Amino acid sequence: MHGATREAVATRLRRIEGQVGGLLRMVEEDRYCVDVLTQITAVRAALHKVEEQILRDHVGHCVAAAFASGDTEDQRRKVEELVETIGRITR
Repeated sequence: MHGATREAVATRLRRIEGQVGGLLRMVEEDRYCVDVLTQITAVRAALHKVEEQILRDHVGHCVAAAFASGDTEDQRRKVEELVETIGRITR
């Protein structure tokens, strides 16, 4: 992961960490179930954005580098890895 992406992802993950802490407090305080579920949805959406950001970085750098290298075996591996990764994260 490149520097700027790494920093942006770390910032987002720290924010998500705070959201999860808030969820724990909500559960401990026996807050209304719908409010807890709403916050879980927000955390899930935030994690999805992190996935998207990391995937975009991976394609823009790692996969692109494999294609720029001209190494067809590396290209094949990167494409297969990408397809498998997308398959896992879209379940």
